[in-house]
Amino acid sequence: MRIGFIGVGAMGAPMAERLIGAGHDVVVFDPSDASAGPLVDRGAARARTPGEAAAGTYVVFGCLPNPQVSRAVALGPDGVARTDGVSAYVEMSTIGSATVVEIARAMAERGVLFLDAPVSGGPKGARAGTLTTMVAGSDEAFSHCEAALRTIAANVFHVGKAPGQGQVAKLANNMISAAAMVASFEAVTMGVKAGIDADTLVDLINVSTGRSGATLDKFPHAILPRTFDYGGKLGTMYKDVMLCLEEYRNRAVPHHVSSSVAQIWFQGMAEGRSDDDYTSLIKVIENWAGVEVRGKAASRAGA
Repeated sequence: MRIGFIGVGAMGAPMAERLIGAGHDVVVFDPSDASAGPLVDRGAARARTPGEAAAGTYVVFGCLPNPQVSRAVALGPDGVARTDGVSAYVEMSTIGSATVVEIARAMAERGVLFLDAPVSGGPKGARAGTLTTMVAGSDEAFSHCEAALRTIAANVFHVGKAPGQGQVAKLANNMISAAAMVASFEAVTMGVKAGIDADTLVDLINVSTGRSGATLDKFPHAILPRTFDYGGKLGTMYKDVMLCLEEYRNRAVPHHVSSSVAQIWFQGMAEGRSDDDYTSLIKVIENWAGVEVRGKAASRAGA
């Protein structure tokens, strides 16, 4: 099966690698030599434009950083929608429902099957093949692309037939994740300032009702050891939080808590942390509180 993959950065590259490993004929497009080169070494062909990556494929995937890039790739002069011989396009980027609907309409006008299929799980999940994808699109498009999707993701949910529903599902998940991070960062910082050992506090939370992905995974692996290397950029999470606020507003849904969460992520951006790991957001709260959340291992290592 000939498959195109547009955007082979931290998320796209490991997904493309899984397709190559499954024996597919993969053609990639990315302006970065550093991103595309290793995949070419693995056997992928490299296209010069998004359209060239899409032409003649059974399905082409897009995994891109923001709505502007997604529009350019899909709708631009050398984009997928202006290319002949494209069967199906799967938008895996998190870009909000309005942009996805715009892209879906353009694909429909060209007779191209389309799926809105953002993913959750981060680069680690992409490498392990344990991603979750929230898919929206017609039954025909889903059936056409399902085998390729299941090569990339362990958990494939067909959430609806209307493009944009996948975006809403993904943004709902990410807002919950962003809120859990902020709440746990504040609460654990409070506990440490009260004199409670950080490791002990996180351990007890993780066998109690306050546990979350933040306390179970992000604290032990990136915050307590002070490595701040979990694998997601703060700026990317901020982008998703702001996109989620748009979805709330467009549907007249109350979002008081989510708006407060967004303010903390904005503060991280204002401090110039956009390219930092998103677990480093706790430093904003630590700086305000005048205390550092440090595990015993980090203290021993002098991190």
